Amino acid sequence: MTTESVDNQQLAAKYDPQNIESFWYQQWESLGAFTAGQHVQTNSPLSGTPFTIQFPPPNVTGTLHMGHAFNQTIMDGLVRYHRMNGCDTVFVPGSDHAGIATQIVVERQLDAQNISRHDLGREAFLKKVWEWKEYSGGSIHQQVRRLGSSADWSREYFTMDEQMSAGVIETFVRLYEQGLIYRGKRLVNWDPVLGTAVSDLEVESVEEEGKLWHIRYPLATPESDLTHLVVATTRPETMLGDVAVMVHPEDERYKHLIGKTVILPLVNREIPIIADDYVDLNFGTGVVKVTPAHDFNDYQVGLRHQLEMISILSLDAKINENAPSNYQGLDRFEARKQIVADLEALNLLAGIKPHKLMVPRGDRTKTVIEPMLTDQWFVAMSKPAPEGTFNPGKSITEMALEVVKDGRVSFYPENWTSTYNQWLENIQDWCISRQLWWGHQIPAWFSEDGQIFVARNEAEAKKKAVAAGVTGELTRDEDVLDTWFSSALVPFTTMGWPKVTPDYQRYMPSNVLVTGFDIIFFWVARMIMMSMHLTGQVPFKVVYVHGLILDAQGQKMSKSKGNTLDPVDLIDGIALEPLVAKRTQGLMNPKQATKIEKDTRKEFPEGINSYGADALRFTMAAYATLGRNMNFDLKRCEGYRNFCNKLWNATRFVMMNVEGHNIIEGKAELSSIDQWIISQYERFVAEIHKGFQEYRFDNIANTIYRFVWDEYCDWYVELAKVQLQTGTAEQQLGTRRTLIQILEGILRVAHPIIPFITEELWQKVAVLAGKRNSAVSNVLLSNQAYPLFQEALINTEAENTVAQLKQTVEAIRALRGEMNISPAEKVGIYMVGESSLVNFQTPYIMALGKINEVQHVEKLPDIGAPSQIIGHCELMLNIKIDIEAETARLNKEIKRLESEIAKANGKLTNENFVQKAPAAVIEQEKQRVIDFTTLLNKVQEQLSKLK
Repeated sequence: MTTESVDNQQLAAKYDPQNIESFWYQQWESLGAFTAGQHVQTNSPLSGTPFTIQFPPPNVTGTLHMGHAFNQTIMDGLVRYHRMNGCDTVFVPGSDHAGIATQIVVERQLDAQNISRHDLGREAFLKKVWEWKEYSGGSIHQQVRRLGSSADWSREYFTMDEQMSAGVIETFVRLYEQGLIYRGKRLVNWDPVLGTAVSDLEVESVEEEGKLWHIRYPLATPESDLTHLVVATTRPETMLGDVAVMVHPEDERYKHLIGKTVILPLVNREIPIIADDYVDLNFGTGVVKVTPAHDFNDYQVGLRHQLEMISILSLDAKINENAPSNYQGLDRFEARKQIVADLEALNLLAGIKPHKLMVPRGDRTKTVIEPMLTDQWFVAMSKPAPEGTFNPGKSITEMALEVVKDGRVSFYPENWTSTYNQWLENIQDWCISRQLWWGHQIPAWFSEDGQIFVARNEAEAKKKAVAAGVTGELTRDEDVLDTWFSSALVPFTTMGWPKVTPDYQRYMPSNVLVTGFDIIFFWVARMIMMSMHLTGQVPFKVVYVHGLILDAQGQKMSKSKGNTLDPVDLIDGIALEPLVAKRTQGLMNPKQATKIEKDTRKEFPEGINSYGADALRFTMAAYATLGRNMNFDLKRCEGYRNFCNKLWNATRFVMMNVEGHNIIEGKAELSSIDQWIISQYERFVAEIHKGFQEYRFDNIANTIYRFVWDEYCDWYVELAKVQLQTGTAEQQLGTRRTLIQILEGILRVAHPIIPFITEELWQKVAVLAGKRNSAVSNVLLSNQAYPLFQEALINTEAENTVAQLKQTVEAIRALRGEMNISPAEKVGIYMVGESSLVNFQTPYIMALGKINEVQHVEKLPDIGAPSQIIGHCELMLNIKIDIEAETARLNKEIKRLESEIAKANGKLTNENFVQKAPAAVIEQEKQRVIDFTTLLNKVQEQLSKLK
């Protein structure tokens, strides 16, 4: 339809996805095709039921990536399928403020101007972030539209808009009042670059080459045979905060020292020797240092033994005032060098050994994370909920485990259930405060004497303060909440909570959450926790967990590797130079940029072609094998672009053969061929429904491809041409009616996966099929009923008849191939079989087998021509054979094939080759042996027939 009027039923000669896609999304939006509260009239058992999916809100930090394209394809496929099955669908779009990620982006922009956020101040800095959000958020949702997502944009949310923020504040206040949120000085992961606490999930443990320093700690009271204890550490700088050394209570070497003291080197502080089962008797010297303020395990030891906690690092990871003055102000790694040198000078360094260790690094800054003792806000994960809540006596963790165990929430694939359970069973209290400026500011106010007043606003906080006898100024906590705190509320705050709105009552819980496995802990578990505690309901019934989209070599896509692909570049295409510029933009390392440029030019010498959104969606659906990572290959995209082109051309053929004929009225006769495709179509519909019910988008995509390309286009359309040329008027009407009706059904079936091309084609086809009045412009395929399986139309007899016909045609094609007969050359054929079968098949095999004459005989003649016996008949080409020349040709081919097999086997039996060659090359040689052997057997069989 594109920019032409609805009345113009001509279909363009060439498939042009850009023109189609830009037109149809505007039409869908302007006609309200995606608005909730309406549903298609259908006999589907789903009709009238609500169906809700929430966006996993993309971060407002730039543009969409391939993972988003994959996620959107799955979600939108489900939404469109359910909408066409009569469901009241709600596809809720939104974006996340992404506290740390977004603040980093804006701070980097300011860094380029030599400005820090502190130069601007909080208010001016936040204004800059909001400006970025408006730019980036708008860009992201335009990209989502380009992918064809049928979201109800009237419901679009941002996690810091007024409604969402109200839900965040209400949640914080309620949990605080219920004793489930508390503030305390705890050891947390601290990112010194960002200047904030980060969660365990935002820390990457990286194996690195390090050192193990052995340090002598002198005994305060030396013994005749023992003057010091040797302690091994990977972080000598933290010894400045040591408060004890520790041995195992059963270690015979040190039992008599328990309770005595050592002198802390460089600090000259006397610290105790304590005993604890945590010590590994067999590791190192059996003596370990205890630094509760800078190590998570030592922190627990410190709590057990009531030890002092001495923090010796400032928040920017420099030595602070709690350490000796000569180290104060040094960066932690500079301090390490100085401390090691000083220990060596004092003869207190017993040795240094190479040591591999796991180093915690921030997933965003890659800096070494520092365990830091700071005041933070926490959610109590294991504390029982009080009376008056939905689940009194049970912790939010218990409820999150319970609803998965009893099936109220199901994982697809199911194996992710154990991963989810394992994490929750070992969970720690959740640190929800972040020392950032961008985010939901914590609704807590402090009095001058340090009392805390948590309230929904400042006025309420002042009332609480007055009631507590506090009359002075209140100061609001400057910290903001962890991004995942607000994201955890999305399923119900988007529906109006804390108010009980009609939307909340109808569309909560949602049906399916579509997400990657990498945020099961970040997001999925926390949504279940919060929803069960605050609403008493699960947030969703099904969690569809998909894998990651990797590059063609199986590497994770990342900016630093230069292997990212922008979905819009695949839709529109991009020339080589802009692609190179895009992949190298912002890279500080010249060598890295040069390598990425070189790799890009090698992989995409002519840039990236335009494939269109439908081809990209089809590719993503085909990759969607449950739970598995996918190596993205552009050739797959090209293949599905060809599929769209095939569908387009088939539609043009059907329209040319149907236009001008009244196919709605009149008596039609359906041939076995027509009945066969109708029967196959019904099986096709049933298979697609099964795919949606099982969340097997790979099966859906493959079934669509196979039926449309193989059965409808390659077989039925070609067979229909014969019927339109040779059939009676009634048979021709039956074929035309079947051609258009099956095509119209195909377009409805495929619409959830490839919405743009199917909408464009359906508008033309539906008029001819009598499904749409050409004078009405607001009838959309998006709002048509999805085909239902009709078992009564299954016709096994017709299926058997066409199966035999296919066998015959394929046998003829194989015989022509054996003799290298050109497709343009027609030949005769001898055929042995029942008369009725031969008579039925003759017109079809003449057209599809390029045969000019079929001679029905009782026995194949003995002329040396290639022949084939199949279940229902015998076939032989009616050609003259120069036996001598053909024998010579076949013998020559046999020698060539034997030589190729010998070459490949020679490599495979060569130990040097097998040991050095890549696995892929070895597999290639093995396949060559198989392929050449198969071909050799065929040629030898042909030669034996000739003899």
